[in-house]
Amino acid sequence: MSLRKGIGMTSERTRRRLTERLEEAGISSPRVLDAILSVPRHLFVDEALSHRAYEDTALPIGHNQTISQPYIVALMTQFLLEVAPKRVLEVGTGSGYQTAILAFLNLRVFTVERVAGLAERARGRLKQLGVRGVRFHHADGSIGWTSEEPFDGVIVTAGAREIPSALKEQLAIGGRMVIPVGNTDNQALTLVDRDQNGWHETIKENVRFVPLMPGLEI
Repeated sequence: MSLRKGIGMTSERTRRRLTERLEEAGISSPRVLDAILSVPRHLFVDEALSHRAYEDTALPIGHNQTISQPYIVALMTQFLLEVAPKRVLEVGTGSGYQTAILAFLNLRVFTVERVAGLAERARGRLKQLGVRGVRFHHADGSIGWTSEEPFDGVIVTAGAREIPSALKEQLAIGGRMVIPVGNTDNQALTLVDRDQNGWHETIKENVRFVPLMPGLEI
């Protein structure tokens, strides 16, 4: 899937500088780097912030939420691709940027967002870009999407104090969850791999995400 038609206002040089910085920081997957290059991040932020869209930084998107730093988006995606998933649950649609990255990689994406306004805005952006292979659900992300389980990939874009048991149960055997775990000031990006013997956690690096909140916001 190509999203280059949405790039428009940004130069090739600007976008390539971002991917070069990510590669220098340790992002090695050509597929992930091509996705970062191809998905027009400026369309997922407010117009007033579009000039900062290709900086390697998180930016506000309203409702006390942010669009994640490109390095973190790339890193989490790279970890997820290591298990070659086909069906991915995304907890926290947010701006829809991570959703678009996953769809660009030809994954079947099931994305859950608790804030109705964000979910609708993201749905509109992805429709505008012609993104296919995504299903949206306005729900409490911490309980996942039981009617569509199991998933061979789960990516959580908010920090959980502990790994939600519902998300672990919805992970297929052979699958992987990528999730920030900890309190607001001390979170660790954690991989949860499931095999026949259960779940196995691996801590990767310190990160900082907005908290994973329960319930719904209309």
